[in-house]
Amino acid sequence: MSTVVSCKHVNKIYRQGLIEVRALTDINLDIEAGDFICLSGPSGSGKSTLLNMIGGLDSPTSGEIIVDGQRVDQMNKSALAELRLHKIGFVFQAYNLIPVLTARENVEMVMQMQGDSKDYRKQHSLAILREVGLEGMEDRKPSELSGGQQQRVAVARAIVDKPCLVLADEPTANLDSVNADNLLKLMRDMAEQHEMTFIISTHDPLVMQRAKRLIKLHDGQIVENNKQN
Repeated sequence: MSTVVSCKHVNKIYRQGLIEVRALTDINLDIEAGDFICLSGPSGSGKSTLLNMIGGLDSPTSGEIIVDGQRVDQMNKSALAELRLHKIGFVFQAYNLIPVLTARENVEMVMQMQGDSKDYRKQHSLAILREVGLEGMEDRKPSELSGGQQQRVAVARAIVDKPCLVLADEPTANLDSVNADNLLKLMRDMAEQHEMTFIISTHDPLVMQRAKRLIKLHDGQIVENNKQN
């Protein structure tokens, strides 16, 4: 299997006046294509910081971060925007759907930014919404969908153009246990069917159970890195 993400001696230090806060210390990590990974740990452990740096939303103080063969830590803003547009899908805790757009229009956004034709966008957005179990709800706006349905739209938007990597930050935080379990099954199925790599940051024990690989952080360091079923 090919390596999709590689972190080499990654450190992150935030400075608050004269005070240095060490968020990550010497992170070394390789993540393979098709993996379904959970980053866990208490608040302040560094899991969201690591997720943001892999996604190019933040940069390390030192070390290398490689995504799909490209040095993310050396990219300028324009190159990072291109990488995120074509290679990385994002799923957020708060869904981040545009309220005035329908489910289909929200899913189409990435393809529109990539310059795909109107017919192509419609065909692929309808197909992916059907795949995530939202057939018949394509023209509903977020306010007309439940929390679980909105998060499914967010997942559909993240994976519609088959990125090599999907990053999810606390995706089950606003869902009840039934919807959370359904969402996790959906995401794991998508990872297997489309050979995408999922990295999920979470406190949720349910996510930890569903992961193929559990990576625990504490005080900015990896303290556990185990494969699961």
